Amino acid sequence: MYLFFAFFRIVRPGLSIMWVIEHDALLTCFMTGWRCNSQLLIVAMGHQSAIFNCHRGFSLSFDLLGLHPKLLKSVEDSGFTEPSEIQLQAIPLILEGKDVMASAPTGTGKTAAFVLPALQNLSEKEIKPGHGPRVLVLTPTRELAKQVSDNIYSLTKYMRMRSTTIVGGMPYPPQMKMLRQPLDFLVATPGRLIDHMDAGRVDFSRIEMLILDEADRMLDMGFVDEVMRIAKQTPKDRQTLLFSATLEGQIEKVARALLKEPARIQIAGVKIKHDAITQHMLQADDFRHKRNLLNHVLEAEDLQQAIIFTSTKKGADSLAERLKDDGHACAALHGDMRQSMRRRVIEQMQRQRIKILVATDVAARGIDIRTLSHVVNFDLPMQAEDYVHRIGRTGRGGSTGNAYSLIGPQDWPLLYRIQKFLDTRYELTEIPGLEPQQPKPRFESNKPKNGRRNPNVRYKRRGKSVPPRKPSDGKRKAA
Repeated sequence: MYLFFAFFRIVRPGLSIMWVIEHDALLTCFMTGWRCNSQLLIVAMGHQSAIFNCHRGFSLSFDLLGLHPKLLKSVEDSGFTEPSEIQLQAIPLILEGKDVMASAPTGTGKTAAFVLPALQNLSEKEIKPGHGPRVLVLTPTRELAKQVSDNIYSLTKYMRMRSTTIVGGMPYPPQMKMLRQPLDFLVATPGRLIDHMDAGRVDFSRIEMLILDEADRMLDMGFVDEVMRIAKQTPKDRQTLLFSATLEGQIEKVARALLKEPARIQIAGVKIKHDAITQHMLQADDFRHKRNLLNHVLEAEDLQQAIIFTSTKKGADSLAERLKDDGHACAALHGDMRQSMRRRVIEQMQRQRIKILVATDVAARGIDIRTLSHVVNFDLPMQAEDYVHRIGRTGRGGSTGNAYSLIGPQDWPLLYRIQKFLDTRYELTEIPGLEPQQPKPRFESNKPKNGRRNPNVRYKRRGKSVPPRKPSDGKRKAA
């Protein structure tokens, strides 16, 4: 006799999900005759059923999610064979019409997790009269807006859907023309959309779904007032989706204001370790040593394309010019460049005409290039969270990647901040012939823990090093 618990929920007509947690070493599923010795997930649709091992990875196909056949064909053409964890959890909830707030790491198919159910709903619901958008997607940057638009374009290959992108840095007349036409999808950055709103060019009366993508970054960039103002202009009966790297702090306040009894999904926090990415920490004595280490990394045989991150725009331009002089197909990308130039650089990178991209954090989120095999942190980011998003540019969509961080003398405090944030400790890697000559710095805290001094620590006092205090034998010296 086998004992197990089953959690069963109907997520939509014809589709139900059952979680089965076994208590015996072996659970026999008499429905299919399959045997498995770990946690199982059974999904049934009509008379069809599928069973798979949750610990070894999902083997569920998209057709069991109840999507439109044309969507399934677009998914197949895009190269997706099975839904990711965020897609598996979010799509049924969104199709139910629930508000959703979700957190998932980069590279897990988060964009498709809201685009697919949005397209499904648009294909099923009656079209309201008017010329405004039916789905509004807000993104923090132009690069991310383009990525979302590209996903929409590829997934509507066999469907008649009209979409447009409204971002800064582009001329107004073409955008004004598009806003006068009936739209299914509108992807926009808050600043430019507010400009069109103030001019009375946007009709939000047909909005059925409001999607906030990378909501935490939008708040970090100071768009909270714009987001709230835009949301206030949309119908109250809309469905609202919020996707963010974290679901804490100010995100919670925004969610309470905009979402109605949302379902909460947290696949992994921003502190994900990126198991698909091999991380290397290389100590550099000085700038010249960094350049030599970088040259060695760029000579790797398995390098297809790479992004090199610098801390300043000037540094990105300077390093890109030096790499061009060395014969690399290289370009810079940062916020001071015109939008047309930034778009051209990204397109050349996607077409593999550029092999190496030197960028600031403007490219840390929103760029999705499947052939990107290496990420190099020439300078570590000031914010530990940005380190996660930087290295997340590689190892996407089930592939593996390599991330190299060059730790110069000024980068050690930033490295310790990253280690504390991720609750991990990185081992330094040395390259034969390029070993560092300077010792690794040590940072000891002089602050006693719990108000007591550690007898094994040499505390500093008035600029002098004080030896550890010898343990007392309980006897006092005679006067």
